[in-house]
Amino acid sequence: MSPTKPSTIARVARAATATAMAVFATFAAAHAEMIEPAPIVAPALTLAAAPPALPSATPAVAAAPRPVMPSALPQAGTPNPDPQAACSAPTEFSHFDRPLIRTARRLAGGKPLTIVAVGSSSTAGAGASSPDASYPSRLAVELKQRFPLEDITVLNRGVNGDETHNMLARFETGVIAEHPQLVLWQVGTNSVLRDHPLAPHSAQLHEGIEELKTTGADVVLIDPQYAPKVLAKAEAPGMVEQIAAAAKEENVDLFQRFAVMRNWFEVQHLPFDTFVSPDGLHMNDWGYACVAKLLAAGISEAATRPIASAATHAR
Repeated sequence: MSPTKPSTIARVARAATATAMAVFATFAAAHAEMIEPAPIVAPALTLAAAPPALPSATPAVAAAPRPVMPSALPQAGTPNPDPQAACSAPTEFSHFDRPLIRTARRLAGGKPLTIVAVGSSSTAGAGASSPDASYPSRLAVELKQRFPLEDITVLNRGVNGDETHNMLARFETGVIAEHPQLVLWQVGTNSVLRDHPLAPHSAQLHEGIEELKTTGADVVLIDPQYAPKVLAKAEAPGMVEQIAAAAKEENVDLFQRFAVMRNWFEVQHLPFDTFVSPDGLHMNDWGYACVAKLLAAGISEAATRPIASAATHAR
């Protein structure tokens, strides 16, 4: 063996050793990358499993995926209209003190019944989504349900903006010419809105009632609506009292719309937008429908009382 062979062998051995160590280091590093994440996962799982330990300002992240049902939401300061609100009011507000004798005779005799609804915009149907949603249209539906075998016609003679003297001018052609057995006269609102004094209106009111009574028809007065724009007027309570007094003095009936709607708001706690349109004056579909339902109940009861049952022939 030559003197240089040992040194050559040594160099080869050292190179092999270095190569082996490099391979081992590479393997160890690769192995460490595979197992290193394990210590990171554990703390995350621990935090998720123990939400009470988190700061109070952060749980919203964890709560977000949970669905929130409408009933769990906080109530708004101003209630929204409730389309499912029950239509009701104390019976005394829709009950008629006097029987509807002419109406009763027509129904008892099986003869056609003609009803004329005369008034201003809240008779015409302002605020309703369609003419079919006005109170006269809804009244026809309600009466048909109560008297399915009878021929009942409800004519809408409401004109937007009309005051009492305008209605008087229309009585002959728009009301009397139809030969009605029942007249529903909605009156007083526009006089209040335009700040007219009450005294002159009283004379017009009595004049109109007398003219309607000469036809032999039953007469029912309907007072103003309980709505923000009406309530803003100082004469509103006085008008309601004037109409009630006139009904009593003239021996005709009264549907107390003002009291009915006030009950909805003050007693039943229905917000105005449940029964009043966005203009703050006219009723909406729900309001008209409920008034018609209560009015139909009053008409039905007053036209079927025993006092009127003996006379079965219309005049």
